[in-house]
Amino acid sequence: MWLIHVAMRRPITILMVILGVALTSWLALTRMKADIFPDLGTPVIYVAQPYGGMDPAQMEGYLVNYYEYHFLYIRGIDHVESRSIQGAALMKLHFHEGTDMATAMSETVAQVNRSRSFMPPGTVPPFIMRFDAGSVPVGYLVFSSETRGVDEIADLALFRVRPMFSRLEGVSAPRRPAGGPCLRPGGRPENPSPRGLSRGSGRRAGCPACARRAR
Repeated sequence: MWLIHVAMRRPITILMVILGVALTSWLALTRMKADIFPDLGTPVIYVAQPYGGMDPAQMEGYLVNYYEYHFLYIRGIDHVESRSIQGAALMKLHFHEGTDMATAMSETVAQVNRSRSFMPPGTVPPFIMRFDAGSVPVGYLVFSSETRGVDEIADLALFRVRPMFSRLEGVSAPRRPAGGPCLRPGGRPENPSPRGLSRGSGRRAGCPACARRAR
């Protein structure tokens, strides 16, 4: 009740307060910039290294170990997390709060190039990206078909669908992950004949990426 009594005793003051709130709200709505991908300030950098045909133990021994060793020379690094799977390794670099991420990114690229000089021939450059709102996927597009093969679906996704997304304003060109299973045939390379295998048949039994690297 006391609000009603105050409004009745000072109507001009209450009217000015209401007009001020309405004007401030209008200015806020018209001038405030909306950022749908704000800078989260998360000091994290991801490094994704593919290598078709290597199992997790080989990825850890031949690739990840060199990365983890050289990443310790980056200024502001806190710790490194890594995970190796079949044909790929993902490393997560955590930095201390307040680290200049532009400098950290440039030093990460430099250490990646240095690490690659110790790796097996044919190692492709890794994907290096900062973790922020702009790098988080907003959706996944999955292709499946009962009449088309995996290679044909992969070609359609790479050469038909991917250019459509790359032409959209504000959308980065998505990367097509490798499709289909990757097989690593067993057998000893020095003596494959007892099981009727040859070096060429062992290569053909694997995935296309493995066969290309074996040539």
